[in-house]
Amino acid sequence: MRTDSARTFALTLLAVAAPIPAWATDGYFSQGFGVKAQGQAGVALAWSQDALAAASNPAGTLDVGDRIDLGLTWFSPKRSAQIEGNAFGADASYSGNGKRNFWLPEFGYSKRLSDDLAWGVAVYGNGGMNTDYPANPYSRFGATGAAGVNLEQLFVSPSVAWKLSAVNNVGLALNLAYQRFSAKGIGLFSGFSATPSNVSDRGNDSSTGVGFRLGWTGKVSESVTLGASWASKVHGKFSKYSGLFADGGRFDVPESYGVGIKLQPDAQWSFGADYQHIRYSAVAAVGDSLAVLLQGVPLGASNGPGFGWRDVNVYKLAISHRVTQALELRAGFSHNSQPVPNDQTFFNVLAPGVVQQYWSIGATLHQQGDEISAFVGFAPAHTVRGQGSIPPGNPPGGFGGGNANVSLKETLVGLAYAWK
Repeated sequence: MRTDSARTFALTLLAVAAPIPAWATDGYFSQGFGVKAQGQAGVALAWSQDALAAASNPAGTLDVGDRIDLGLTWFSPKRSAQIEGNAFGADASYSGNGKRNFWLPEFGYSKRLSDDLAWGVAVYGNGGMNTDYPANPYSRFGATGAAGVNLEQLFVSPSVAWKLSAVNNVGLALNLAYQRFSAKGIGLFSGFSATPSNVSDRGNDSSTGVGFRLGWTGKVSESVTLGASWASKVHGKFSKYSGLFADGGRFDVPESYGVGIKLQPDAQWSFGADYQHIRYSAVAAVGDSLAVLLQGVPLGASNGPGFGWRDVNVYKLAISHRVTQALELRAGFSHNSQPVPNDQTFFNVLAPGVVQQYWSIGATLHQQGDEISAFVGFAPAHTVRGQGSIPPGNPPGGFGGGNANVSLKETLVGLAYAWK
């Protein structure tokens, strides 16, 4: 590797210090990690290509060699909401795009210690969400000011990988998680909270937690590689918002797991597929239904109301073609199940993570051992139309009935440089 420890240290500081504002395609998890993986819809569980491998499958740290990867992605989500058939106001549409452009940095370092052992570190945004409604969708119910939320998740994942046999690798990564959250313009929900002073407009709050990820890769034959990965839940809590999130502000990063396959029939062509499962329903603040609010359970209470998200299943496909020794092209497609049920859209005006498809293309230019990679990704607009989503009746028990519809689409463009 043509880099020294000073450069490694400087790049690590750059990546750690950078803010990670994000929205992501798989609910609020990122579609993939590393510009190469993003260019093929996140397929990476059996297909490690760079030093961000530990973010998907730490066993891949052994396969990528000695390298430093530094990437930056421009991310532009378009989020909106509509209120229809409500007794307290006319039908109206609202734009949640008070902030339109986000910059997402990522960094990876990997080093082989021997033929059978390697270590590395990956720094990346695991996921997040952001809405900023200059015109407040909840103003008809008494809310004032602009409304929105901002969630950011930064992971630092040191990893180690071992070769158990000629065809099997295993890996372990620590997930050191930093989360930051803020909410504004939703003070009307204070009247439904166990801690009314800790619902809205409390500024930024943060939490830290530790989890781990286990991974395995195995070569079935010269042309077939399998992979599997499991990440534990990471505990977190936002005390300033103990009246908003269930269990007194508890906001954990959910458990996830997945399996993948890579097929490489020759030196020019590769094909891959991943399946991932994200357990949003196991985090009360995210998975509990808002319906329990109408049963007398206040916001912030034990097993209190949440956003009503279901678990997400993600299916990803990818293809790569080595056109020349210097040029590699790739593409990918993914589809995920819908996390937001039709009857839960009222609260999810704040968090419309509803896109279900993601298309991407990418390329890598190899030059004298170093690499330049780029990708373009697009999640087409998707709308979840509410069905009985706004509680009927008058306050304090109801909000006049009708429905909230929530929409989202996303565009991403990323660039990365690798020193090998």
